[in-house]
Amino acid sequence: MECSISMRITGIRLAKAGFAVYGIDYRGHGKSAGLQGYIPNFDELVNDCAKYYTSVCELPQNKNKMRFLLGESMGGAVVLLLHRKKPSFWHGAVLVAPMCKIAEEIKPHPVVIKTLTKLSSFIPKWKIVPGKDITECAFKSPEWREEIRQNPLCYKGKPRLQTAKELLMVSLDIEKNLNHVSLPFLVVHGGGDTVTDPSVSRALYETAMSEDKTFKLYPGMWHALTSAEPQQNLHLVFADILSWLDERSTTPSDNQSARPSRYVKNDAHYA
Repeated sequence: MECSISMRITGIRLAKAGFAVYGIDYRGHGKSAGLQGYIPNFDELVNDCAKYYTSVCELPQNKNKMRFLLGESMGGAVVLLLHRKKPSFWHGAVLVAPMCKIAEEIKPHPVVIKTLTKLSSFIPKWKIVPGKDITECAFKSPEWREEIRQNPLCYKGKPRLQTAKELLMVSLDIEKNLNHVSLPFLVVHGGGDTVTDPSVSRALYETAMSEDKTFKLYPGMWHALTSAEPQQNLHLVFADILSWLDERSTTPSDNQSARPSRYVKNDAHYA
């Protein structure tokens, strides 16, 4: 994905609510340089984000403001790794269907994974990883699916070998280290998500050492919670996100640790 078009709904809603919003296209994504859809090293991608967002926070107009991260899907993994690099720097995070674990429904057979992992050393850029069409699996709205397919800034081919290997290794690493997460966070996930595993978002909530943590599961919603759901679903998700941010957008000196943890399963049925 990329941040200027496919993330516009999130950016506009947050900006209208009074937040300063900054986004970045990862290398190999959107308008950034690099072979499209190619991630040779995930840690370098995270370092790019760390440098950029730290520089944003150091701008004169932002120095005394609270700092929140928001990441969707792979961006959720990036957020958790940014927090790992600077555990006390960020005041909170919103994780939307985070890539803490790739859903079994879209992972190749273990034998295939083992074979492709070996091949990635020789043909890292090849697009031969089998799997379901992510666009078809992630976006409930047919109109949004078509917009993604028509957006030249979005990579829509099969995963490149090295990219797939990096995503798998990162998701395994994050899943093993969920208990090290300590910042305040809200994690939202669709119960019908077949791209990233909602059970691992629940595990993040249950095992993270954070004292201020909230998990919201939306039965029937898919992966793209903030863009490709019916309008009533989008309103609900953004209301929850903005309410969580508003409650914490006071001053860094406030006692954040006094907030309780919350697990909320919305019982309503969604289209």
